[in-house]
Amino acid sequence: MKVFAERLRELRVERYLTQAQLAKEIGVVQSSIVFWENDIKTPSAEAVGALAKYFGVTSDFLLGLDN
Repeated sequence: MKVFAERLRELRVERYLTQAQLAKEIGVVQSSIVFWENDIKTPSAEAVGALAKYFGVTSDFLLGLDN
């Protein structure tokens, strides 16, 4: 899930969001964002969907299945 971690961080930074701000926007705790960006834990399908919707990208893009 290294690609996911990298893309999530890139999208968040491009929008000048802190991890705490992003967490609040999608309804998770900040530590979830930390774990996902550091490739420590894998997000649920629901979380991937929420992130994709928030950033206006596809789940496939986030997961590295599509460019």
